Amino acid sequence: MSTPSLPPSFLATLPGRYYHAPDIFELEQDRLFQQYWYAFTHVTDVQQPGKYRTAQVGRENVLVVRGNDGELRAFLNVCRHRGTRLCMDEYGETKKNFRCTYHAWTYGLDGGLVAAPHLAKMPDVDRTEWGLKQVWLREYLGYVWVCLADEPPSFEDTVISPVSERFGDAQAVDNWTMPELKVGRRISYDVKANWKVLVENFLECYHCATMHPEFLGVIPEYAEGYAAQYYVGRGVKFGEDVEGFTVDGKGGFGKLPGLTEEQDRQYWGVLINPQFFVSLVPDHVIAHRMFPVSAHRTIVECDWLYAQDVPDEGPELDRSVELFHRVNQQDFAACERCQVNMGSKLYEPGGVLVPHEHQIASAFHDWFTKAFGEP
Repeated sequence: MSTPSLPPSFLATLPGRYYHAPDIFELEQDRLFQQYWYAFTHVTDVQQPGKYRTAQVGRENVLVVRGNDGELRAFLNVCRHRGTRLCMDEYGETKKNFRCTYHAWTYGLDGGLVAAPHLAKMPDVDRTEWGLKQVWLREYLGYVWVCLADEPPSFEDTVISPVSERFGDAQAVDNWTMPELKVGRRISYDVKANWKVLVENFLECYHCATMHPEFLGVIPEYAEGYAAQYYVGRGVKFGEDVEGFTVDGKGGFGKLPGLTEEQDRQYWGVLINPQFFVSLVPDHVIAHRMFPVSAHRTIVECDWLYAQDVPDEGPELDRSVELFHRVNQQDFAACERCQVNMGSKLYEPGGVLVPHEHQIASAFHDWFTKAFGEP
């Protein structure tokens, strides 16, 4: 179908095939997920020596482990001998090494090859060279970030700068002390929708009045439809009678001690392309990490982060988690309803963004078009 002429109020989305075509998704693996910094896991998942986590990043399965020297390292989860996947479990712990179950090639926590059957009879084999393939790794906001590129993009430009630009101050986000928070609750959502549909949903609140009654009960300003959290240096204020960011607006755990008066009783949202978005409120932080599985499916891992003295369970925690859990369920159901029509001939030229959604173009589509290039 031909692209219709758009009135000035409308901006075009990406063409429909970008949301459902397998060949587009395959290109995204190489051009996006294996080239940009990727929010992998929370540091507490790999807190002690020998603790490890595996996850899919693009086409690669990645293994992150804390060494006996206290350092975090990331490797491709691939035995150098015959390509066997080294660790099959998503989470685990080992005392000293990783041993391949096929031919017993064994690697230290630093990735070096430490043993293999008859290795002593192969004196020409460099054990460092034939160790696990290391992956770039950084820590930021309490999360482990990895990058599969041979030469990664600037972490400061692609990860830190979007946060600094959102707050208008490079240090403002530090007031939430995210590296010191704990994961109070983690929920994994299996969403039958393209990852870009989820990003677009996160970037607008045009739908909020229709879909999020509990959210609007805490932040009534969102009833106006604008995603005001994307104005530089501005959060979105709680309602006057709201006590906390909870499902009923009551209680909460009191603001984190580092927050300023200007940051209190407000909601702040930040997107770091391509797959991390974070919501910050006075007493906790909600962090979403997307793991795209196919053109039609995305795993979203959502962490609720709290101060160390917040109880690990109980009705107060449940009420705190329940608010954004409902928002997630409502959003993901809507995204799935979109996804089933991404292949419609009516959507071949794409959809449209009204003025309340124009920030999707500037915050995401412009970045995507430049990073992805031509199909």
